[in-house]
Amino acid sequence: MTGSRNAGSRLPAPGLVRVAAALSLALFAVGAASAEDAVLNLRASVVSVATGGALTITLFRWSTDAERAPLLTALSERPVAARGAGGPQGLPLREGAPPPAGRTAGRGRGGRGAPPPSPAERLAAAVKGAPTLGYIWGEGVTGYSIKYAWRSPAADRVVLVIDRRLGAHAPEWKLAATAPEADFTVLELHLDGAGAGEGKSSLSAAVVVDAAAATVALDRFAAAPALLKVSR
Repeated sequence: MTGSRNAGSRLPAPGLVRVAAALSLALFAVGAASAEDAVLNLRASVVSVATGGALTITLFRWSTDAERAPLLTALSERPVAARGAGGPQGLPLREGAPPPAGRTAGRGRGGRGAPPPSPAERLAAAVKGAPTLGYIWGEGVTGYSIKYAWRSPAADRVVLVIDRRLGAHAPEWKLAATAPEADFTVLELHLDGAGAGEGKSSLSAAVVVDAAAATVALDRFAAAPALLKVSR
């Protein structure tokens, strides 16, 4: 019986080697094809992390106008009780702000109605329903799905929205966050002609609608702390 078990454990080994080799070749081929098909390939490093903060950005296509619309609408539509509240461009992504004087947000019959969804909650729902356009990979095989991708006509400014909080795959990064936690991250990259530059995120800046460019964006980009160093 022992000999039979030992023989059984040894026999599949050559087959397993062949399968592993085939999978490696297949993954290499898929990776090569993905890089060739991508409309944007960038590498980035988290500036606050000495080692292990490398990211690879692979985007297969840009969002269409129809795909961008739900995210813009999520930030633009505001509950009646919240209209008139101040903030950058009147469309801040800040939670916890009180409703205007004399009104109570979400008050239903008897004053016990559920509050309306916040801009962050509406945006998170829109991100979740958006198609996947590419991926941002951390070290290993952990990645983030890119759900929104916009670039300026000069391609010197790129806005990406991913489906989770950046750094969720790497708690050791200990990324400082001043904005409320959300199930998405907005990344805005400012690039030079060679595709190098810096990136900032919604972890430390409010998300607003840039009406002139018709895109979601970071408020006061210049004042926000840099998060990523970007290169080709």
